[in-house]
Amino acid sequence: MLREHGRRVPEDVAVVGFDDSSAASACRPPLTTVRQPVEDMAAEMAGLLLDRLAAPDGPATSVIFEPVLVVRDSA
Repeated sequence: MLREHGRRVPEDVAVVGFDDSSAASACRPPLTTVRQPVEDMAAEMAGLLLDRLAAPDGPATSVIFEPVLVVRDSA
């Protein structure tokens, strides 16, 4: 759509996505994006759920996962 309006990526507009789906690398130009460790997040969530089921009154737990910036040609 940007190209249809005479805009060039990344010369005129920088575009960054979030999720690093397969579409990000298939775009023209390939899209810079943020990758999340989805498999690690799912495994941790399952473990936290099992912990909660074993100890329903236990303390709440918070886990922070580091995202990764995947730089491609759009930024």
